[in-house]
Amino acid sequence: MTNRSAVTVCILGAGPVGATLAATLAAAGLPTAVVDAQPLPPMALQDFDGRAYAIALTSKRLLEAAGIWDRLPEPPCPIQGIRVADGRPGEPASPLALQFDAAAVSDEPFGFMVEARSLRVGLNARLPEMANLQVFAPATATVERRAEGATVRLSTGEVLEARLVVAAEGRNSPLRRQAGIRTAVLDYHQIGMVGAFAHEKPHRNIALEQFLPNGPFAQLPLSGPGGFGTAAYPHASAFVWADRTAIARRMLALDDAGFGRELARRLGDHLGAIRPIGRRWSYPLSALQVERWTDTRLALIGDAAHGVHPIAGQGLNLGFRDVAALAEEVIAAVHAGADPGDAAVLARYQARRRPDTMLMLSGMHALERLFGNDIPPVRWARRLGIAAVDRIPALKRAFARQAMGLGPGVTGLLAGQKLLTAPAR
Repeated sequence: MTNRSAVTVCILGAGPVGATLAATLAAAGLPTAVVDAQPLPPMALQDFDGRAYAIALTSKRLLEAAGIWDRLPEPPCPIQGIRVADGRPGEPASPLALQFDAAAVSDEPFGFMVEARSLRVGLNARLPEMANLQVFAPATATVERRAEGATVRLSTGEVLEARLVVAAEGRNSPLRRQAGIRTAVLDYHQIGMVGAFAHEKPHRNIALEQFLPNGPFAQLPLSGPGGFGTAAYPHASAFVWADRTAIARRMLALDDAGFGRELARRLGDHLGAIRPIGRRWSYPLSALQVERWTDTRLALIGDAAHGVHPIAGQGLNLGFRDVAALAEEVIAAVHAGADPGDAAVLARYQARRRPDTMLMLSGMHALERLFGNDIPPVRWARRLGIAAVDRIPALKRAFARQAMGLGPGVTGLLAGQKLLTAPAR
């Protein structure tokens, strides 16, 4: 006999964004299911693999409300300062730099660096203990959406009847394709390389955003030691390095010593001697825009809904903002006795998320175009622009608040409000 159950929301995709939405809704008392084709990774903290996330202050508040933040196995590294500079590989960065100090804006850091393995362990510790959450992983799903509701048939034999289905499967979302939602993709002809390196001198919780002619290079501080603590290299940072495709492929083919030398050419010498640690990860860079965020009984979140250049490390944070907006709209609908998958609810979600995402997408694209060249007059103009912002306190403060995620209109879970618990049914 087929096992059938009813849920308010069924989420396809248990990555950081999908799993956080599942935990948020379940914590609010809504019957929720999350499905993923891959098994959840082991609960034990695996060896450091080089990946880390920059979590904005507002995203941290969401993770706290969902009960995930307190379950991280290791303390995240706070980002207390950000230095922005323009430069060229192998040359000292321009002295016309921009320095942000979190203490000048808030009592809290700009954000936190969280290792990918740590966030996964925190999610895995939270999901199984939640009374209102069913986790199906590994499992695949066949989804049928109708005006009156959605039916999700799992490869494990279970059948879920849901009021709303959420696509959190990433950029190549099958649910998005099934719904006929068109996308526009802009290829940057760059490859993003991410990983980590150990270094001689302390980072002092300061991140570096270095704009280089072929793409940006970011150094982001990590807590430590954690698999990299040695007498010569007691500290560590993550890097996010975008470069032209041909150059990046040459870099990725180098051994650790050669790759470390190229890192140092872009980083400068402020952290002393360095050595790569963990794995190197890479992916082609493109921007992605969807024509709409919703369909009948369907909402898109995370990379299924958008893609931006990693020039400011906001991709995951955009996904968390999707989670907060969709969770608030669904919970409010349940409280009001309305259908949480109704077209009006989904329209409100899209209205909240589309402008913010479009602003971020266009802003990151403009930055990439402005800084991604080596034309001398443009180079000097942008360096003077950076220096000018550093001398205008109001403008500098506005940029700093944006880095924290504290832009206009931040309310609800992102502002630190408690999660609204749905009434008992």
